[in-house]
Amino acid sequence: MPRKSPPITEAWRGITFTRRALVVGGAQAAVGVALAARMAYISVVDNDRYVLESESNRVNLTLVPPRRGWIVDRHGKALANNRVSLRIDIIPDRLHNKDLVLGQLRTLLRLDGDAMDRINRDLKAASGFQPVAVAEDMTEAEYASILVRLPEMPGIAPQRGFARNYPTGAAVGHLIGYVGAPNAEEYQKAKDPLYITPGYKIGKDGLEKYFQPMLKGEPGGRRVEVTARGKVVRDLETQPDVQGKTVHLTIDADLQEFVARRMGRESGAAVVIDCTNGDILSFVSMPSFDPNSFSDGISNSEYSWLRADDHQPLINKATRGLYPPGSTLKPMAAIAAVEHGVDPSERHTCIGGYRLGNRFFRCLGTHGSVDMPTAIMKSCNSYFYWLAHRLGYDAMAPTAKLLGLGEEFQLAGSNQRYGTIPDSAWKMKKYDQQWSASDSLNAVIGQGYVSVNPLQLAVMTARIASGRRLYPRLINREFRNEPLPFSPEALAVARQGMDLVVNGAGTAVRSRLPLDGITMAGKTGTAQVRGLGTGNGKSGTWKFRDHGLFIGFAPVVNPRYATAVVIEHGMGGARAAAPVAKDFMTFLFDREKAMEALETFEAGWGGTIKERMDRDYAAWKSGASSDPDPEVPQ
Repeated sequence: MPRKSPPITEAWRGITFTRRALVVGGAQAAVGVALAARMAYISVVDNDRYVLESESNRVNLTLVPPRRGWIVDRHGKALANNRVSLRIDIIPDRLHNKDLVLGQLRTLLRLDGDAMDRINRDLKAASGFQPVAVAEDMTEAEYASILVRLPEMPGIAPQRGFARNYPTGAAVGHLIGYVGAPNAEEYQKAKDPLYITPGYKIGKDGLEKYFQPMLKGEPGGRRVEVTARGKVVRDLETQPDVQGKTVHLTIDADLQEFVARRMGRESGAAVVIDCTNGDILSFVSMPSFDPNSFSDGISNSEYSWLRADDHQPLINKATRGLYPPGSTLKPMAAIAAVEHGVDPSERHTCIGGYRLGNRFFRCLGTHGSVDMPTAIMKSCNSYFYWLAHRLGYDAMAPTAKLLGLGEEFQLAGSNQRYGTIPDSAWKMKKYDQQWSASDSLNAVIGQGYVSVNPLQLAVMTARIASGRRLYPRLINREFRNEPLPFSPEALAVARQGMDLVVNGAGTAVRSRLPLDGITMAGKTGTAQVRGLGTGNGKSGTWKFRDHGLFIGFAPVVNPRYATAVVIEHGMGGARAAAPVAKDFMTFLFDREKAMEALETFEAGWGGTIKERMDRDYAAWKSGASSDPDPEVPQ
């Protein structure tokens, strides 16, 4: 029989309610205690943390990119400095309506197709908060037109700061290099917040890259109060940046610009060295690029134009160009011959060439009986063929190396190709072949396997002129510059022959200096580049013409300056290279006279370097091909 439930009385109900009230009340009390404890923890223990987070929501801290250090010449004249710049950047992570914002920018700033292509390309390559440059060097009106529309354009970052400036433009392109915004790879490597700060630039090439640690400076900071939407309410505090250090070069800025301008429309390189200490006074490769274009963000179209130029303006020919030195090697050969016991007064009869077995190696003329200085003056191949066959080139190669040929120098910011000074061991290692007598005859006149760069030729000339093993330098570094292990007689013969080349009856008499009491010594050279069936090297297609070279020093007595000039496909040293050297050697002693000559030349060439470049680019752009553009370096 089922058990009956006890009757529900008023007392039972009271007991049940009281039990439930205690459970619920206890739970509520526990929650209250927990909340009170958490609030106490937040307000006491975590107080500093939440105050900081609250402050960061109200206050925006922004890094201010530091002003880059200047690069100046030996007299303190700026080769690279800074200028005030109004700029607009895009922060990719904040760009929510890309098409709308880019459309507004294109309309407001009147951006052309090239600029839009570059911006889109950079946006694809960028990541996170890495800024993408839209425009630099804006006018106040353009800048204001963006500022008033900032709420409608999320992702846009206006900035008033500094931009890199190169006062002489293309004249220092290969010497100084250029700067640019860091790319994603560089940011990942450095992990520096500056690398994703709008307007910050790093050295990308040349001395700008080499001296990056010195030039970069220390960033400043700017604290501003903002609303919840990020609108600036007021400035709170600004900590100024610390400008980078100044880099002092051995370069003479005025000479650098003059040499670059005097190269005109030629393709080649010229280097001038101080014979007293190895200072490089001028370091020019032309044609060049304007580093201002790269620093401001070069367009795809302009970069394609530079890439398409067969004169190769993107290659530094002073250290990266390798050329057969031609007859500029003959003073070196004369020194080597004297050091190996050849009497400079001993004569050889030139019959228009030199016979070796069944081969006849031709000379430039028929010079008759010549001694060593006369052979240098007349550039008599026959005489030097005779020396090379008599001594062998293994006896001459060490002298060439002591004079700097084939040497890689400790030169700031340079990327060098050091060429070849061959000998029997080199050929065996390279080709597994024995050195032949004909190899010696080709090498002694600077052909065959021999290749050098213009910087090496300038160093060789400075060493012959000074009698010391000068090391080239762009900054004030100490080198021993000890005397060369050559007899005074050997050096004197080479200098005498070079003096006769210009001031006697030699190959460069038309390039005598137009100065009273100051003479220049030198040696011309013609380097063959042609192959079979491409002409005689003196006419026809530009790329098959011979190179023209010249080395020289001045004054002849107590030399102060040494130089080397290479004019690609100039068809001869006397014709193309020596006149250029004559003019900038004149500039070193009489600037007014040299400038008069230069201005006459430029009037015939169509204006200054920048004027010609602007015109050439416009002409190329109007007829540019539709081929895909190459990738622009970042």
